[in-house]
Amino acid sequence: MAGLGRPVRALRREDRPALAALVAAVENFNAAERECAMELVDIYLGDEAQRDYRFAVVDGAAGDGAATVAAYACWGPVPLTRGTFDLYWIAAHPAARRRGLGRLLMEHVQGRARLEGGRILVAETSAKESYRGTIAFYQRLGFQEVSHIRDFYDVGDDRLIFIRRLT
Repeated sequence: MAGLGRPVRALRREDRPALAALVAAVENFNAAERECAMELVDIYLGDEAQRDYRFAVVDGAAGDGAATVAAYACWGPVPLTRGTFDLYWIAAHPAARRRGLGRLLMEHVQGRARLEGGRILVAETSAKESYRGTIAFYQRLGFQEVSHIRDFYDVGDDRLIFIRRLT
């Protein structure tokens, strides 16, 4: 899938340092979230036979013109369901935001999930103020909030669950 002159492609082993830099640059990710995000990257890159996680990236350019990862998404099928997929991560480097890369990746993820019989895409996020942009992003793309669990992650840090029907 292509858009904005940038193709969406699968994550490659040589992308790991650039993806780690992107994850480190996302200001609302805490240390545990960064570690979890990179753990999934390593699972994906370390086992070609695994079927739990899929990754897609959009290339960008560093200030020196070198290729880098501008945005990425991680998703996968939910075990013991028929056609339900979790969106584990979607993020753009702060320098690459507001360019439509998140929308481009989301279209890619939804298309790939549909090819695998996807019916529902589930996105989970925090309700903290630092995630307001994320919540607005999901809402703009037609996701509906279906759950709000108070104090889920920590006291004062609620869990929101959004879904997008794919069929």
